[in-house]
Amino acid sequence: MISEWIRFILGVGLLVIGVVTFALEVLGVFRFKYVLNRMHAAAIGDTLGIGSSLAGLMILFGFQFVTLKLVLVVIFLWCASPVSSHLISRLECTVNEDLKKYCEVKSK
Repeated sequence: MISEWIRFILGVGLLVIGVVTFALEVLGVFRFKYVLNRMHAAAIGDTLGIGSSLAGLMILFGFQFVTLKLVLVVIFLWCASPVSSHLISRLECTVNEDLKKYCEVKSK
């Protein structure tokens, strides 16, 4: 009985961490002005938010066939999200003619 409560609290805790991560990701995407900064905030937030949310669901469901499906979803998203973010960032670097203006490091 106590182990079920521990599993429930741990699963809900991971789900809450995932939801908070998604909320901070949305805030970061709207706060940053440049598209590459927005891409970085979205990619990092997706990876951490989806990972912790699905880990919470795995703990809540227990070890069943559904857990295997969730593991496969996590593996797919962890492979697809960085690749898609990289491709969109490369497109921005290729198309944007004023990229050097945004990337200048201002020295004192």
